[in-house]
Amino acid sequence: MEKIPIGLNFFIPMPVVLVGTQVAGKANFMAVGWITRANGNPPMIACGISNNHYTVKGIGETKTFSVNIPSSDLLEKTDYCGIVSGEKTDKSQVFDLFYGSLKTAPMIRECPVTFECRLVQSVLLPTHTLFIGEIAGVYADGDVITDKKPDFPEIDPLFLTMPDNRYWTLGKYTGDAWSAGKNLIQR
Repeated sequence: MEKIPIGLNFFIPMPVVLVGTQVAGKANFMAVGWITRANGNPPMIACGISNNHYTVKGIGETKTFSVNIPSSDLLEKTDYCGIVSGEKTDKSQVFDLFYGSLKTAPMIRECPVTFECRLVQSVLLPTHTLFIGEIAGVYADGDVITDKKPDFPEIDPLFLTMPDNRYWTLGKYTGDAWSAGKNLIQR
């Protein structure tokens, strides 16, 4: 099929997380879709946050943040945290919070998986800052772990697609990574 130019749109499905931090000593959360693994050892996560967001101030103050993976039953609260600013709205009471060893990275008890991160580097870009954090702790509900591995259908994560601005859930299993293509290797 012939390819047609469609402009500079984002067509990468993005996992949706809630990034938490403290701003002026108060917990704050925002929905973030620009997130990825950044390093294997030590384990690191990178998230891109618009420079005008209130959360940027908190990460700069505390040098810590959390990454919370909401399940689909938290869709309404997740979207709420993406459409209201912590500068004008206190979001510290939206969730049941807990803290790990870092003490300044608020995590969400209702999320099946949470990470607390220590800021390693901030990369200032024209519209966003890319925050790279070393994972200092990972916490999960027991029912989303099978054979010591994450059970993604049980986690039931959310994904965001743009430019249609829609949320999705995980699809069906289709094959194993680093295995499905072995038949094509020339021997």
